[in-house]
Amino acid sequence: MENLVSIITPSYNCAGFIAETIESVQNQTYQNWEMIVVDDCSTDDTRTIVESYQAHDSRIKYYYLALNSGAAVARTKAMELASGKYIAFLDSDDVWVPTKLEKQIAFMLAHQYNFTCTAYAHMDEQGKPLDRIIKTKRKTDYNGILLSCPVGNSTVIYNAENLGKFTVPNIKKRNDDALWLQILKKEKFIYGLNQVLTRYRIRQNSISINKIDLFKYHWQLYREIEHLSLPRSIFHICFWIFLKVFHVK
Repeated sequence: MENLVSIITPSYNCAGFIAETIESVQNQTYQNWEMIVVDDCSTDDTRTIVESYQAHDSRIKYYYLALNSGAAVARTKAMELASGKYIAFLDSDDVWVPTKLEKQIAFMLAHQYNFTCTAYAHMDEQGKPLDRIIKTKRKTDYNGILLSCPVGNSTVIYNAENLGKFTVPNIKKRNDDALWLQILKKEKFIYGLNQVLTRYRIRQNSISINKIDLFKYHWQLYREIEHLSLPRSIFHICFWIFLKVFHVK
C-alpha cells in the first residue's frame, strides 16, 4: 500500500491560481495523499474555492488562521496538522505534473533517501512556459544551501517518520531556505531528482521580485537565524549578489 503523503500548502489571496494547484494534486498518479491548505487570512475568494473542492474530496483539509501571520507560520501549522509518513511542499500558485509524487517517492524508496527535491520549470502568471528550467544538483549539504540553494520549495519531499517535524523560521522571505537548513542539521544531504516535475509561477507582485527586500531577508537568515559570523555573513551576501548579477544558478 502507498504511504500517505501530506502536502503542505500555505495560501494568501491566491484565488486566481489555487484551483489549478489543487487540480494538479488531484491528478496525481500517486493517490494516497492529504492536502493541507492553511489560509493566512485571505481577503479574496480563496476560502470559497478551496471549500468547494473540499466538499467533494475529503483528502483536502482547510484551516483558516485567526491572524495574518505570514507563510512561515502557515507552513508550520500545516506541518503540525500533517499525519503522513512523507511531507511534501506545494505553494498555492504552483502546479505539479501528474507523475510528481509517484516518481519522487519511488526515487526516495529506491535509494533510501529521507530528503529530496527535483528540477522545475518557470511559467508566467497565465501559466505560459517561460523556457527556463532550474536543474537540481545530485546532492546538496548545509553549506550548499547557504551558497546558492538549488532547491525549489514546491519540489521538496522529506520523510517525516524518520526526521520528525520542524518549526519554520519566521521570516517573511527565504523561510523555505531556512527550513531546509534546519532539516540539514539532522540529515546530511538533500538529494536531487533531475526531472522537471513542478512548474513554478513567476508573479509580478511576488515579494521575490524586490531584490532590496531579499537582501534584508538573506541577512536576517544568516545573522539572526543561522547565527553566522559577520565575515561569513558578508561573504554569503556578496556571493548571492554575484549570482544575481551574473544570473548564475
